[in-house]
Amino acid sequence: MKVKEICSFLDSAVPIAYQENYDNSGLQAGDPESEVTSALLALDATPEVIKEAAEKGCGIVITHHPVLFHPLRSLTGRSLAEKVVIEAVKNNIAIYSLHTNLDVFGSGVSRKMAEKLGLKDIRVMVPLENKLIKLVTFVPVSHAEKVREALFSAGAGVIGNYDLCSFNVEGFGTFRGSEHTNPFAGKKGEYHKEKEVRIETILPSHLKNNVIQALLAAHPYEEVAYDIYPLMNEYTGAGSGCTGNLPEPLDENEFLKLVSDISGADRLKYSKPAKGRILKVALCGGAGGSFIPAAISSGADAYITGEIRYHDFLDFGKSIMLVEIGHYESEISCLEILYELIIKKFPKFAVRFSDINTNPINYF
Repeated sequence: MKVKEICSFLDSAVPIAYQENYDNSGLQAGDPESEVTSALLALDATPEVIKEAAEKGCGIVITHHPVLFHPLRSLTGRSLAEKVVIEAVKNNIAIYSLHTNLDVFGSGVSRKMAEKLGLKDIRVMVPLENKLIKLVTFVPVSHAEKVREALFSAGAGVIGNYDLCSFNVEGFGTFRGSEHTNPFAGKKGEYHKEKEVRIETILPSHLKNNVIQALLAAHPYEEVAYDIYPLMNEYTGAGSGCTGNLPEPLDENEFLKLVSDISGADRLKYSKPAKGRILKVALCGGAGGSFIPAAISSGADAYITGEIRYHDFLDFGKSIMLVEIGHYESEISCLEILYELIIKKFPKFAVRFSDINTNPINYF
């Protein structure tokens, strides 16, 4: 397939609209028209990873951390980013990254870690804000079900663990078509009243264009009346971190062993449990120190993340058990997420995991 095909899929499957303003997810380097037969997955793109991709015949490297956070002013090989781009261009290899959009993705980094811990009743810890809109449209009674199905198929109508959600009320609409119309109901030039259903449904804002296109395709009218309202509701389908409950309470040593086993962390930094045994757990992949207050507010007994500052241990360590497992260790499972997404969509496309450990931190 072409590079642009896999990029287009990833852009929508893990919405690039979710990324933070400072981020640079998406296609980092490469010709979108290039043909590729396999991809290499890695947490980071380094010169060694690019060389590995070339040796394995992978035309695209898909990473979690972007190579380019800042514009390049030269290509001399002075910085790591410059070296990576030079190596990629020399070997005709594209680089695509999914960073903070994968962090907050509903089935993203934190949820994968929660699933590996065996947590139950998993929920987003800090839901996204200003990401939801409401669509209202007016449909002839005879076509209401067809329009609802089209809206739901395009991604509208999901609230938490429920889908196919809408509110419907019957009334009547009025209109008069000019001589240049071909009305579905009534006659041109004549005032008409039609029994209609007002359909209201909710959707993430990044799906707006797709949902409107589905509405227009399914609606029988020449001119489709619809309204879009911005909402202040939290979007619980995506956000930072997550919470969940262990199958049974664990003491300090049992819990730390479980975390070490599932994360592969050589060493853990932690504060003593504030409540004795641990049942409810909050976690966030990467540098999640800023979400410690949210973890405490959630009622969690312990909070796991990749990086925690000394003063955070000092300030919050008596209120909640803090566990630092390492940035790399907290995010490496994201490659499994990417593998599962790509293989499900393109089952005949070869996807490989990098054999190179890009973790720059060592322990003695």
